[in-house]
Amino acid sequence: MNNISTQPFSVNGKTYIPPAKPIVVICMDGSADEYLDTTMAHDRMPNLKKMALQGYRGMVRGALPSFTNVNNSSIVTGVSPAVHGICGNFFYDTAKDQEVMMNSSEYLRAETLLAAAANAGRKVAVITAKEKLRDILSYKLNGIAFSAEKADQAKLDTHGIENAEQIIGHKTPAIYSAEASLFVLRAGVALIENGMADFLYLSLTDYMQHTYAPDTEESLAFYEAQDVELGKMLELGAIIGATADHGMNAKVKADGTPNVLFIETMLTEKFGSGFRVICPITDPYVKHHGALGSYVAVHMDDSSKVNEVKNWLAVQDGITEVYDKETGCRILEQPLDRTGDLFVLSARDVVVGKTLAHHDLKALDGTLRSHGGRYEEMVPLVVSHPLNATYKMKTQGDPRNFDVFDFTVNGTN
Repeated sequence: MNNISTQPFSVNGKTYIPPAKPIVVICMDGSADEYLDTTMAHDRMPNLKKMALQGYRGMVRGALPSFTNVNNSSIVTGVSPAVHGICGNFFYDTAKDQEVMMNSSEYLRAETLLAAAANAGRKVAVITAKEKLRDILSYKLNGIAFSAEKADQAKLDTHGIENAEQIIGHKTPAIYSAEASLFVLRAGVALIENGMADFLYLSLTDYMQHTYAPDTEESLAFYEAQDVELGKMLELGAIIGATADHGMNAKVKADGTPNVLFIETMLTEKFGSGFRVICPITDPYVKHHGALGSYVAVHMDDSSKVNEVKNWLAVQDGITEVYDKETGCRILEQPLDRTGDLFVLSARDVVVGKTLAHHDLKALDGTLRSHGGRYEEMVPLVVSHPLNATYKMKTQGDPRNFDVFDFTVNGTN
């Protein structure tokens, strides 16, 4: 591509100096490292293997709770939830006394590096599988922003693109499918080929990871198809950085049934009424997880009982971490004014919910695989080009998944 801007830009305390090559950052939603390990072991991802050998592959720490909105917001801002303010897919807005979806840019408290890159002259495109992310990711963006879920509804004045299906060469996919993620990658390839974008953020969906374990043929074929698109981007001269928003684990008992602790029910039975449990994983995609993850926030009417309740929860089977508000906000990097009185995280094979009546387990598309807690916090980072000495040293510290743009842009210079 010609005339690619190399003008530096700064956002949220960090300066980015982009090279004159297409930059592509991919959030491989739900891609625990074992998905990449398994697929490469079966020789199904030669391009990703090439990226890892020539560039860099390692593990990085994501943001908690390990949910989609939280980590995508961190990736595009380069900062933690304590700074950008997005603390879940869903939260209790105490000012409005309402439990609401956190999918609007009105909740975002930090500028995005996508908007900053566009203002510095880059042709920016953000393509997300899920429509729920588009508003946050496109905050103040002068560029292209649309979702695979509603690609056929993209308009030039509102999305920066029209006739998306024609440009990409594929029809708008079903959101509960492998095609939803593959459409995003194919769209990225098409925009680079047509000179429409040279700085891209591609956010996939984790339907396949919620549904299939790493060693299934469905999973292997899905990652193989992703690899084809990675190869096309590399041939177009792109520098690619790929990470994940969270990992994924089976949350089932030995007999295969969901392994759920209904926290509000447990608290009501032990202490009486006065509890409101919020499941931040809650979103419109109920077939993914049934609004069950490994992290919940507890709001209490009687704050004098916080320590008593915290100490009781901490010794219950399946509960691994319980924090009060002040401690939790510090350790989990949460915004103080958007949290409950307690944070509760569960074991690797356990999810926590509200009450049985609040979760439709029959809506699950297959077994229960989910995320949200500490055991889905560590995710892969792959950069297609060799890292310079400074960033090789940074890999030895505590790199985060929301450093992916920094590593991809600044680390390969």
